[in-house]
Amino acid sequence: MRVDIVTLFPEMFEPFLTTGMVGRAVRAGALDARCANLREHGLGKHRSVDDTPYGGGSGMVMRVDVVVGCIEAVEERAREGHEGAEAARSHRVLLSPQGSVLDQRKVEALAERPWITLVCGRYEGFDDRVHAFVDEEISLGDFVLAGGEVAAMAIVDACSRLLPGVLGSADSAMLESHSVVMDGLLEHPHYTRPEEFRGMKVPEVLKGGNHAVIAAWRREQAEKRTAERRPDLMERAKRLRAERGSS
Repeated sequence: MRVDIVTLFPEMFEPFLTTGMVGRAVRAGALDARCANLREHGLGKHRSVDDTPYGGGSGMVMRVDVVVGCIEAVEERAREGHEGAEAARSHRVLLSPQGSVLDQRKVEALAERPWITLVCGRYEGFDDRVHAFVDEEISLGDFVLAGGEVAAMAIVDACSRLLPGVLGSADSAMLESHSVVMDGLLEHPHYTRPEEFRGMKVPEVLKGGNHAVIAAWRREQAEKRTAERRPDLMERAKRLRAERGSS
């Protein structure tokens, strides 16, 4: 999977792309992640990437010509060098608080794409004409960050763990919270040694060795935990279960 990240702060991604699971995915060749410095495509001697808004108002707005120019330059270089750019162009994702909220189903859909470009905003946001040149707009939630870089990291991290060979166990990602296989439920509780800690014991069912019984217990606990902590997800779980049953 190739990911291009359009950002004013590529230095933020240097440690992120070389450490932990994401770094392992890069070293294994499962993930090819690169940053494009938006400033290099800025205008004038100061490489300006923003300007004052038409109609007045506070703050600065990111210029459509600079943003689109950077995206297209990244894609052109990739195609010329055949650097993992098998598609005619990448799937372009704008990161902003006005986008659809990221969830596991969206992550799974993105992870299946061979090439995506994540466009990180700053200042007061983008000139609205940028939307004509992207495929979708994604937000981490109903809150505002200083820029899209943290959202880009979240997407890369979440997608990386779904790529073949990145996690130690192929089942790990499939059985986690919010996965389609789990019908979007929260994950069941986990336990390890010690068997008892300050009076709190590991459930007996997990020590019995009957895998069918353990699986049933885990499913029951997942439903219970979801109902208690995220009751809003229960309706989605019913819908996903019905979709899987009809497929």
